[in-house]
Amino acid sequence: MKELFFLSGLPRSGSTLLSCILDQNPDIHAEGNSGVCQLMWETQTNVNKNQQLLANKKFQIAYDLVQAIPSIYYYDVIKDIVVDKCRSWTLPDNMRLIEKYITKTPKIIVMIRPCIEIISSYAKLMQDNNRTENIEQMMLEPLSEPLMRSYDGVMFAKKYNEGQFIFVNYNDLVSKTKETIDNIYKHCGWISFKHDFDNVVNNHPEDDSFYNLIGMHDVAPTIFKRQFNIKLSNETITKCAELDEAMFA
Repeated sequence: MKELFFLSGLPRSGSTLLSCILDQNPDIHAEGNSGVCQLMWETQTNVNKNQQLLANKKFQIAYDLVQAIPSIYYYDVIKDIVVDKCRSWTLPDNMRLIEKYITKTPKIIVMIRPCIEIISSYAKLMQDNNRTENIEQMMLEPLSEPLMRSYDGVMFAKKYNEGQFIFVNYNDLVSKTKETIDNIYKHCGWISFKHDFDNVVNNHPEDDSFYNLIGMHDVAPTIFKRQFNIKLSNETITKCAELDEAMFA
């Protein structure tokens, strides 16, 4: 029986890098963005309004269908530990999914990064892909993806943390990698493993053409922080400062 752990948090905050590092461990499977959360949510929604299941009091079947999704999704994984990556896991409704169908005592890694760096990174990515959308406005709209909805999940996790969450700052991951990985292992209760931080490989690359953002999940063999010469508006800088002050308080 595979043991599930969860990787969530903000976009452009190092979750792909972290997954690649963790996946070096022969006991840990960590891949790209997972469909497990969305599949469980949609299945639960559908079975809860299925007239035939309700009329025949097939409540256990409805429960079992949702509960089986992680096992079905990772049926071909032979490793004992799975780190399931989805930015939405920290949202309240999805936390209830975990506690109802997977485990009452989850361990969740929450990636964070200053919002100004996240938007700058996205702006550079859009620029490299010849996309002309106003990324600053798009990302700072309330409940918008990929930033603000994830941000709400991070703030929920900070408010209701009772030991299930560990917050990992992107800047610590790239500058204090071993210490950061050791803290994650301690939080999750894993046996220590010597990772190779000079030979990072993405064993489970996503097709970024699906997102129309080529390079979004690229990972370099060696760990370093990319620098972007991106000019953002004063309004964006001010808003990001407000968000960061609350997040890092």
